[in-house]
Amino acid sequence: MENIIKIAKNWKDYEILDMAEGKKLERWGNYKLIRPDPQIIWTEKTFPKLWLEANAIYNRSKNGGGGWNYRTELPEYWNIHYKELTFHIKPMGFKHTGIFPEQAVNWDWMIDKIKKSKREIKVLNLFAYTGGATVACSYAGATVCHVDSSKGMCLWAKENLKASGLEKNAVRFIVDDVFKFVQREIRRNNKYDAIIMDPPSYGRGSNGEVWKFEEQISDLIKLCTQLLSKKPLFFLINSYTTGMSSTVISNLLKLKIKQKGKIESGEIGLPMKDSSLVLPCGIYGRWEEE
Repeated sequence: MENIIKIAKNWKDYEILDMAEGKKLERWGNYKLIRPDPQIIWTEKTFPKLWLEANAIYNRSKNGGGGWNYRTELPEYWNIHYKELTFHIKPMGFKHTGIFPEQAVNWDWMIDKIKKSKREIKVLNLFAYTGGATVACSYAGATVCHVDSSKGMCLWAKENLKASGLEKNAVRFIVDDVFKFVQREIRRNNKYDAIIMDPPSYGRGSNGEVWKFEEQISDLIKLCTQLLSKKPLFFLINSYTTGMSSTVISNLLKLKIKQKGKIESGEIGLPMKDSSLVLPCGIYGRWEEE
């Protein structure tokens, strides 16, 4: 088992231009945004003049939450591309834009795994958000079941699938609480060759069900192992939970998955343009067939 950081360095439509004082200056296609990031604890700006070019800034409120301050008018949404994939981007509440660009390292890995498998692959994507992994797996040729408790996020994911020219592919969108859906799939005896999950630190399901990462992730992984096919391809877990170690994720995979395979865990991150600095953005743990 290795513990490493994987850097999403193959973007052309996205880049971190600078980062300092708890904020990052990013280019999303033709637009530049400033967003807060708690990992950026240093104060030195490398390219101070670039910050003046930002189109919008997300400012946190002292009472929690925050909002966008627009220096210029922005479209309702715009598209950015990652290789052959296309995604809708728009500034939204709680500083998000619709995708997490660091996840491109996982998209590349999943696409490669699916294509090299030379067989039909069924993927279950849980807490699937706007469907970055769904689009990647569909592009690779897999059949995908996309599950998220937010109807709006599922609609956004459908838009991303269409923008990538994949709307005719076999993708099933489910608006539901993840736990309840997984339990129903077990009763139906449905099986999947690959499972992806990107659970929040805290959240609520479609009917107000409460999710807490530390309290429920172990039980969810155990349930999901009952959905694995006889010859599973991979099981990938992402987490942005503060203070959570990637070693915890690998330990859970070791304990829960009984099939023989390789387990790897570590951080994922983003490089800063014209710099040796790297921004750590989250952790991952993955099991894959040997």
